[in-house]
Amino acid sequence: MTTIPQTLEETISQAKSALKVALDSGCNRITVDLVIPEIALKAQYLALEFAQLFKDEYGMGLKVLFPDTGAAALARREWGETEFIVTDIGSSRTPVDTKISDTDQIFLVVSPSSVEVALVERLCNLADDRPVILLIPQLEDVSIVGIGYAARQLRERFISILESCYYFRPLDGSIVLRSYPHLWQVWQQPDEEQEYQLIAEVSQKPLGETLDRILAGQNDEENSGNSTPSLGFFGSIKSFLKALNN
Repeated sequence: MTTIPQTLEETISQAKSALKVALDSGCNRITVDLVIPEIALKAQYLALEFAQLFKDEYGMGLKVLFPDTGAAALARREWGETEFIVTDIGSSRTPVDTKISDTDQIFLVVSPSSVEVALVERLCNLADDRPVILLIPQLEDVSIVGIGYAARQLRERFISILESCYYFRPLDGSIVLRSYPHLWQVWQQPDEEQEYQLIAEVSQKPLGETLDRILAGQNDEENSGNSTPSLGFFGSIKSFLKALNN
């Protein structure tokens, strides 16, 4: 059973394990989500952590793509010489088509936002059956906001095909967690003096009213649990946010 990670390092390790399982299971359009304030500031650090996971197996067949040329240039400068290729995902002047070559085997797209969603979709189409991993994508507003035809088509055509292999979202007194291939879990802290408890496991990402019902004890989709982690979540969410700024 999935447990709440106690440190940032454990979170990364748990996400890496879930990612490997998803890839071994044949998933090739994957997201790794840490829905945490200011997580995008750690994009370069996280990108290198996950690139290390693939560098030995794929070498130059691994391509790490940042949202823009500035972020890609900064990563190349900070990382120095790498066994893999680091570039940007393209723009209106440099189409994403020019960023892909026949020698590419796997793509790691770092922190794409709603601004780059069309480029990411194009990349996925061009990649065919090669894996595309979206690391800490900032796409939640794309998937839940917008009632027009274009937004609906985007969800049906692209967002819906993405497999969330790892999802970690701390809320006020609760946590939503998913580690592939396990179900989505909702953990809740009854009060500040008690540990987080697993209160529900569901087959779909719990959002909005669905999550509200679960937290109110009205969930009836799947089995709920009452397991308790051995330690408090990172001591507290404050300690985790502090770690992000170090």
